[in-house]
Amino acid sequence: MKTQAGIGRIGRRAGALIAAVAALGAVTTLPGQARAADGGALPPYTFDSTAQRVQGAASSSDAAQLKPGQTYRDTLKRNGKAYYRVDLDSRLNGYVSVVAVPKPGSKVESGDGFKVTMQDGSGTDCGYQQVSFSSAEFARPLAAYARRIIEADSSTCQTAGAFFVLVERESKPASAGDDWELEIRHLTEQPLKKAGPTELPDVWPSATPPPPVGGPKPRQGGSGVHDAASLTEGEWRSDIRPGQTLYYRVPIDWGQQLYATAELGSSAAGDEYVSYALALSLDNPALGHVDEETVSYSGKQATLALGPMRPVAHENRTSYNEATSGMRFAGWYYLSATLNPAIAAEYGDKPVPLTLRVNLTGTKKADPGYDGDPGPFAVTDDDREAAASGTSGAGGAQAAERSDTMRLVAVAGIGTGSVLLLGLGAWTLIARRQAGAGRP
Repeated sequence: MKTQAGIGRIGRRAGALIAAVAALGAVTTLPGQARAADGGALPPYTFDSTAQRVQGAASSSDAAQLKPGQTYRDTLKRNGKAYYRVDLDSRLNGYVSVVAVPKPGSKVESGDGFKVTMQDGSGTDCGYQQVSFSSAEFARPLAAYARRIIEADSSTCQTAGAFFVLVERESKPASAGDDWELEIRHLTEQPLKKAGPTELPDVWPSATPPPPVGGPKPRQGGSGVHDAASLTEGEWRSDIRPGQTLYYRVPIDWGQQLYATAELGSSAAGDEYVSYALALSLDNPALGHVDEETVSYSGKQATLALGPMRPVAHENRTSYNEATSGMRFAGWYYLSATLNPAIAAEYGDKPVPLTLRVNLTGTKKADPGYDGDPGPFAVTDDDREAAASGTSGAGGAQAAERSDTMRLVAVAGIGTGSVLLLGLGAWTLIARRQAGAGRP
């Protein structure tokens, strides 16, 4: 009876430890379960997880400083203005980009949008960009940048010192008054070791190449610049819901040309006409706006194509044409596709098949001769691998975090398992001794 009692106590203790270990394992799955249990709401815009909160000032005198390579977050009120400060030397080009994110489903009008301007200490405009929803009057993220460029033949904005970035929002009276969330980035670009060409070629390839071969491959877009799905040349299939914006990124090297088309698949749910059903936008590696196209939809497959882009070249920045000027450096270019929420009223709030076709033509060339590390304005072997596999920058970071977590869990599991085995061994030994002591 002593033996039975001793083994019973050991069994109960071992059972408790095993239950505790099982509970630990169950706890590690809860975050995933919580994510899987999320409702049917559209995924919100994915902001950079490293972004720091900053508050734009009403006056340049109070402007908070933005540091190169850092991402920031702020909010902008209806018809609001916000100042930020960047300190630049007389050598590097400076860019500050803003992604404005309206509340999903909020009412916007054709003229709604924002302008971002960089000014020197005297109030002189160094460079600006203005974007709006235009005729596609539905809320979606918009991107634009301001820049200070060092130019040998210019006398303005060339000296070192404090520069001020002004973000101005414009809203029509009938538009929603909700605040817009802002994602702000500051990047710098190295100068060239020696001056490059400053004139654009009169003749350049503009004929649309044949579509990629091999058929569509599944690759779902991300919900923001930070988690944009990486693409290479090919045909890529996603699902997009009314009101949703999907993000993709494509590495484009010096001398290469991008051709991109988007196709909405047919629907058996109806044949009602929806104008501006899909908007496809292109932004460059500094998140300056390059181009946007839209297409209507009536239940049949519908395709739009971005205008032919010039090959990526340093001299493109000399052009006054925004689409040409935007193709000014190598790196990750961002495609964003937004489906008009009006689709839901005519075809139901269900995913619509979306196919992106990406062609990259032209022979890769050497960089223009940066006098230093090009930073994000280059395409690396890792970038090409990410494009082939579909990994985003956020995905790579999350994979590393998951790997670290799994190593921690493994170590904890090994440690806990060792304790469990040692404990069971000790209790078994005690039980045997007790059993032996109880024999006649």
